Amino acid sequence: MTIEPKPGKSLINIKADFPILGREVHPGVKLTYLDSAATSQKPLCVIEAMDHYYRWINANIHRGVHTLAEESTAQYESARERIAHFIGASVKEEVIFTRNTTESINLVSNSWGRQNLKNGDLVILTEMEHHSNLVPWHILAAEKNLRLEFIEVTPQGELDLNSYQALLQQNPKLVAFSHMSNVLGTINPAAEIIRMAKKVGALTLVDAAQSVPHIPVNVNELDADFMAFSAHKMLGPTGIGVLWGKKALLSSMPPFLGGGDMIKKVHLRSFTPNDLPHKFEAGTPAIAEVIGFGAAIDYLTAIGMDTIARHEKELIQYALRELASVEGVRVVGPESDKKGGVASFVLDGVHPHDVAQILDSDGIAVRAGHHCAMPLHEKFNLPATTRASFYLYNTTEDVDKLVQGLKKVKRYFE
Repeated sequence: MTIEPKPGKSLINIKADFPILGREVHPGVKLTYLDSAATSQKPLCVIEAMDHYYRWINANIHRGVHTLAEESTAQYESARERIAHFIGASVKEEVIFTRNTTESINLVSNSWGRQNLKNGDLVILTEMEHHSNLVPWHILAAEKNLRLEFIEVTPQGELDLNSYQALLQQNPKLVAFSHMSNVLGTINPAAEIIRMAKKVGALTLVDAAQSVPHIPVNVNELDADFMAFSAHKMLGPTGIGVLWGKKALLSSMPPFLGGGDMIKKVHLRSFTPNDLPHKFEAGTPAIAEVIGFGAAIDYLTAIGMDTIARHEKELIQYALRELASVEGVRVVGPESDKKGGVASFVLDGVHPHDVAQILDSDGIAVRAGHHCAMPLHEKFNLPATTRASFYLYNTTEDVDKLVQGLKKVKRYFE
């Protein structure tokens, strides 16, 4: 049984690798999936890897010495190694498995933040953050009386680095920011933001949920302190994500959750935490999901992240040009040279939910709402937007269907 892609895989006819993309969502209406910023679809090799685990290996990891347990542990830790290599981590122990990006950020706020931040300390965020990189800091700020300040977003949808420079003069302890906006598609200058933070002694946390799936990201080249991302946005299963952190930092942090596998010794009145990465992986983990994540990494690696980034850049250029031809459509965010494959837009006179519902009648799956970024929508005075987001399996034909669908929406409401 083949559960790995062949090296040098091409994007030509790649949709055949994704069973769901052949589905009819309504009688005679085939799916056009444009919602990958919310979750990506899964290639057959990922589905097969998880199925193979449950059919032939299924056993808990690390503790057992029987054949199934050893095979399960080997596959689980092999996936960690491949993920570490994929993001350029120095050692695999820097890769901590969590449920998702949200839990990864909460791990930092609850462990590092609770240990190191004190009354009056400043945490810098941005106005374009996903709620997952806002709410954990609101909670901690309320508990410890922290100050939260925000890098401004320009009318063009880019971070105002002048406002950031001014905030850096206030001696922040942490700068936490999105590498790529899930609404605007803006790819922020992460390396520059991190370099500026380090000049004033601040640590950095990168929300890479939208960047790692789409562009090459190397944690050592960025020189970040923490980075978080999720498998389900990069062809992997739901329920599994990663917190990467510098080993020295992670080693100094207290455990986030208590229970099995995160301990070295336990007595009735004390315990000793385990070594990295197990210190932060309490209880039976999502073993099949980690194995599926490893298969997704193999698939992406076989294609090449440079190839994927180039494909999406061409696709968003085409999409923005074609969307501009539809009267009444306004896309928010920067031009194509500064963004990834995300086009959030409004259509004059039509609520985004109505747009999405009519598009669905033609099998076109887009997202409508505030996309877990309410403050950003408030910044642009928008109650909601419709978002079309693209990935390696999308084509210009998908964009053409979207444009024709929007023209149908206009006709319906006219």
